[in-house]
Amino acid sequence: MSIEVNNESGIQVDEAELVALARYVFEQLYIHPQAELSILLVDEPAMEKLHIELMDEPGSTDVLSVPMDELTPGTPDRPTPQGMLGDIAVCPQVAQMQAANAGHGLQDEMLLLTTHGILHLLGYDHAEPEEKDEMFGLQRQLLSGFTGKDAPAETTQ
Repeated sequence: MSIEVNNESGIQVDEAELVALARYVFEQLYIHPQAELSILLVDEPAMEKLHIELMDEPGSTDVLSVPMDELTPGTPDRPTPQGMLGDIAVCPQVAQMQAANAGHGLQDEMLLLTTHGILHLLGYDHAEPEEKDEMFGLQRQLLSGFTGKDAPAETTQ
């Protein structure tokens, strides 16, 4: 399993915990152990640039996902094939604001956003109410299982 974190944000976060979370999500969703994931932590100007390039939307955002091999969750009998899951860009500055507004810490918000980003890489979305219920329900389940406590409320933009 190759999970890389590159922190270019200037804000210190527990990168090892982000990797541990990603491994946990991979195991829970039967993602091939050799799947690859890149987590990039960027500041607001860099995130705004990515947001414009990838989504054609102005302003910074909290998390962006760029799928590579369009992998989807597996099953115990049929794990996801080996491949490149993709890249997640997370902005800790935006995460700090969201965490403060939600009443929890930065690391909890970083875990939430990382889980959210991985689910997007696996094809989950929240454009429609049914999709949102499924994605956010799975997100809460994964976060609670990983942390051993209730997951924070959804704060993504």
